[in-house]
Amino acid sequence: MSYSPASDRYEKMVYRHCGKSGLKLPAISLGLWHNFGHDRPHELKQSICRTAFDHGITHFDLANNYGPPAGSAEEAFGEILKTDFAGYRDELIISSKAGYRMWPGPYGEMGSRKYLIASCDQSLKRMGVDYVDIFYSHRFDPNTPLEETMGALDHIVRSGRALYVGISSYNSDRTREAVAILKDLGTPCVIHQPSYNMLNRWVERDGLKDTLTELGVGSIAFTPLAQGMLTTKYLKGVPEGSRATQGKSLKRDFLSDAAIDKIRGLNAIAESRGQTLAQMALAWVLRDGGITTALIGASKPEQVVDCAGAVENLEFTAAELAEIDTLATDEEINLWAKSSEEA
Repeated sequence: MSYSPASDRYEKMVYRHCGKSGLKLPAISLGLWHNFGHDRPHELKQSICRTAFDHGITHFDLANNYGPPAGSAEEAFGEILKTDFAGYRDELIISSKAGYRMWPGPYGEMGSRKYLIASCDQSLKRMGVDYVDIFYSHRFDPNTPLEETMGALDHIVRSGRALYVGISSYNSDRTREAVAILKDLGTPCVIHQPSYNMLNRWVERDGLKDTLTELGVGSIAFTPLAQGMLTTKYLKGVPEGSRATQGKSLKRDFLSDAAIDKIRGLNAIAESRGQTLAQMALAWVLRDGGITTALIGASKPEQVVDCAGAVENLEFTAAELAEIDTLATDEEINLWAKSSEEA
């Protein structure tokens, strides 16, 4: 069955400039970290992507190692580009990244020029595209000079492999260094991708959020729903078959009785605002303009519809924010802390 996107798709979404660049991103972006590997039917992946585009979500975020197996999410999205999104490439923002282990041997991970450029070429081939819109250094590499890593990003842009570059999970100090190097090279850092949500507020403690605003760098918050914790899924405990029972990135230990009590309290606030918990959590991440876009994942199209609805109410009263602050405390769930804390 052929696909034609909704004609009113751009009326449904809010778009924001990414830092001081001319690039605009939707307030909600779709990430393909989970649910786009060989463990899910292709028809489901198509449906999720179609629903996202129908709701004005133009940014699709990938990485070389997304799957499982690694690389399969890019392959799946490449198929969707050839079929469902054929003819719409210029309406899409496609991003990919490299940093985590992708292949055996000493050149298959981290931040060397060798790895980043080879990985970018592999990603382009898997997706069947000539370029990506954004290419990221997925994590800081303490054993490679930052000049080398940023120089590789500069080369990736100058060689036509990407239009923009970004970094992910760099702390405030490392971000300042990376941004300065890229500025000197003439390829500005357009975006930073940190983990950030109500239960993981390290970007506030670290000062990264303020640093990005000061430097004019855009931002895309990943795990804004704390891998599903900030939804109604766990209000009554941990259901079988949920991500927390699959032994993946969401550890069951994160869902302590204290954490679930806080989530229930946050859900009550969301209900008083006429929002679902997921919608309020996304609106909170986007609340003051310090974050350009929130990066969601989805296991079914209905979740995309729910999350996209967050843009209908992005405003909070001072009283609401104060009440949220009493419940939205850091729960030590930042899986990427090591990368952001490397010195």
